[in-house]
Amino acid sequence: MTLKPLGDRVLVKPAPKEEKTSTGLYISSGAQEKPQRGQVVAVGAGKTNDKGERIAMDVKPGDEVFYGKFGGNEVKIDGEDYLLLRADDIYAIIED
Repeated sequence: MTLKPLGDRVLVKPAPKEEKTSTGLYISSGAQEKPQRGQVVAVGAGKTNDKGERIAMDVKPGDEVFYGKFGGNEVKIDGEDYLLLRADDIYAIIED
């Protein structure tokens, strides 16, 4: 199945949850925090302004991004978890 976000929405594949601390201790699944970074899979066409013109999106497929902890909706596609966010819920693009 293919999912094409509409408007200013972005489909993100969250990074895997941390299973170990930096010292090597395992974290129980109930104590693991939701990831706040992931990879952009698909983007919508962008928001329209008052004149009906499309505003270009700041992110593109393949970008690594940092997003809000409680933003977006979780969706499952072909058994994999994704997050559908508004562009405003993405705080930064991670560059190496």
